[in-house]
Amino acid sequence: MHVDVDTEKCCGAGQCVLLAPEVFDQREEDGIVVLLDAEPAEEQHGPVREAAAVCPGMAISLTP
Repeated sequence: MHVDVDTEKCCGAGQCVLLAPEVFDQREEDGIVVLLDAEPAEEQHGPVREAAAVCPGMAISLTP
């Protein structure tokens, strides 16, 4: 799985960080998503898929 984030779409809700903190973080100044791991380990795939699904800005995209 490959993860991409579009910081322009991110609204800083932080759901991705709560679901997959090993993969996502947020900038201190504005809460915008920071991608920590674009190729997460298999055990992270479920939480990352859920993070992408619940992202209110649809800022997370996944490719196999």
